[in-house]
Amino acid sequence: MNLASSKENHVLAKLFQHHADDIALRSAQRQLSYGQLQEQITVLANWLRAKGVNRLALWGENSIEWVVADLACWLAEIPLIPLPRFFSPLQLAHVLDDAGIEQLLCCEDISAVCALSAEIDSPVPGIRLQHLARILSAPAVALPEGTMKITYTSGTTSKPKGVCLSTEAMCSVSEALVQRIYGAAQASELSRHFIFLPLSTLLENIAGVYVPLSLGKEVVILGGAEVGLTGSSQLQLPTLLQALHQHQPSSLILLPQILHALVLAAERGHPPPKSLRFVAVGGAPTPVSLLQRAQALGLPVFEGYGLSECASVVALNAPAQQRIGSVGRVLNHVQLRIENGKILVRGNGYLGYLGQPAVEGDSWLDTGDLGSLDPDGYLSVTGREKNLIITSYGRNVAPEWLEGELMLCPGIAQALVLGDGQAFCSAIIVPRAGVSAQQVSEQIATINAALPDYARILKFILRPHPFSTADQSLTDNGRLRRPTICLQHAQAIASIYQPQTLKEPGEIHAVF
Repeated sequence: MNLASSKENHVLAKLFQHHADDIALRSAQRQLSYGQLQEQITVLANWLRAKGVNRLALWGENSIEWVVADLACWLAEIPLIPLPRFFSPLQLAHVLDDAGIEQLLCCEDISAVCALSAEIDSPVPGIRLQHLARILSAPAVALPEGTMKITYTSGTTSKPKGVCLSTEAMCSVSEALVQRIYGAAQASELSRHFIFLPLSTLLENIAGVYVPLSLGKEVVILGGAEVGLTGSSQLQLPTLLQALHQHQPSSLILLPQILHALVLAAERGHPPPKSLRFVAVGGAPTPVSLLQRAQALGLPVFEGYGLSECASVVALNAPAQQRIGSVGRVLNHVQLRIENGKILVRGNGYLGYLGQPAVEGDSWLDTGDLGSLDPDGYLSVTGREKNLIITSYGRNVAPEWLEGELMLCPGIAQALVLGDGQAFCSAIIVPRAGVSAQQVSEQIATINAALPDYARILKFILRPHPFSTADQSLTDNGRLRRPTICLQHAQAIASIYQPQTLKEPGEIHAVF
């Protein structure tokens, strides 16, 4: 297959130029050199073409096979739809119908997805992949011209939206990340990336696979159980620390709650390996105090910001350009402006949502996020416009700010802040194991002491089980599904805001 035909795919072009004997991918059981990776990509790309595949879904745990399948589709110019393993059966069925999937590749035990398939084909020759053929239950939807990947964002509803991305967009953000992260002084230090987030997450897919492989680096890929991650929110920290020390990576991508766990462990004498040189954190706002604690421990943590509609990363801090409390300067492949407090981006946009009209290439995208730019060009993100709480006294409160503060309490595992149209703020709290309501109340009181009066948490609901993807209270990347959670606790929320007077100013009440 002629690589030059793959629509200016700079990432693949560079990957195919690296020394054949250098290690590209490593798992707990085996490894692939760049030569072996190139061979497997080409074999699978040719096989998919021979099968007449027009668009393909990919299902599986993080693995070498997942990466091979992803890159083979890119080489064969076959639009790929990664399926998050933590989507519910209804969500998976919606995605397969919405995208008009005829065929699916499976990277693990096929029994997990047999219910979604009408016919099981033979395994892919020479590669550890099962090929599943599926009879369409809905007509295939036309894709915007140039679509090479459809990433589904779970959002706040049970029916995820398909974001259509081009090769150009994915290559552009990859190259911009190379320039920001792998500067001349850092290139030699960042030799091994450790995959932690699910590969169906666009951020890890691009920044954790495309970027290091385009530079000839090594990528460590372990399954969720091997890194201590179950679903998108359950973490076994000792397992993660053991894996990090075993593989000694130089770079890593984390969500804020995982960073918090690593910081707590380090403060208690169990730090991650000193091999780490770049730890990116994103997906949700990260409290400044947590970043400061990480910095005090010598952890090289850098916050960033992005969205699927821009093919992931838009802004990022880096060693030579960092301002704690911001998400960094905008990458050089996009433009950004603030309009009435809202963040607008232009320059590397998506082609459109699947089944909806195409997006004009040069239009400004309203991200739905609120933020500001300082005089030096550092972007700060304060929250989501649709989540903004406006109290009955007319005060604006970004719940993400307060939730970040609450999550720093040692007794609080998860939190959601309420109060739109009300006289005060409240929260739904998931306590850590063995923590009592009184302890939660005391820790909230400590947080309140540093907050303005209109942002203090005066009542809270204790939730006996964590927010999770299983009950649809979390999205695939760990964000809160606010409407779902509020519906789950509607009666308790109503009791919190019954007309009554608090017994004493500053008194904190718990609802069970």
